[in-house]
Amino acid sequence: MTRLTGRALRVTIFIGESDIWHHKPLYTEIVHRAHKAGLAGASVFRGIEGFGASSLIHTARLLSLSEDLPVAVVIVDDEQRIRAFLPQLDELVAEGLVILDDCEVIRYVGRTEERGG
Repeated sequence: MTRLTGRALRVTIFIGESDIWHHKPLYTEIVHRAHKAGLAGASVFRGIEGFGASSLIHTARLLSLSEDLPVAVVIVDDEQRIRAFLPQLDELVAEGLVILDDCEVIRYVGRTEERGG
């Protein structure tokens, strides 16, 4: 099994679950653009509770009426590729928080390659 290690940059985009881009969820558009840009990977995580700039607390608790739970989109790749992708986030994210972190990655070969097909 091939294992690659190295320094990378992680971008995390905090948005609301109900944020929309052209009639579809914003997080979906971000993931599709990251894929189209050839980035190493992207994942979307749905929060159960949180608040942001609006100071409104959004929660998934049973009695809550909130349908705008926090969502985090996490993308990791080398710094050059992430920084080249940032202008797309400027276009997409009108309200939200985008943070960058240095990280070290251990990346294993994709699942289909591991099985030889």
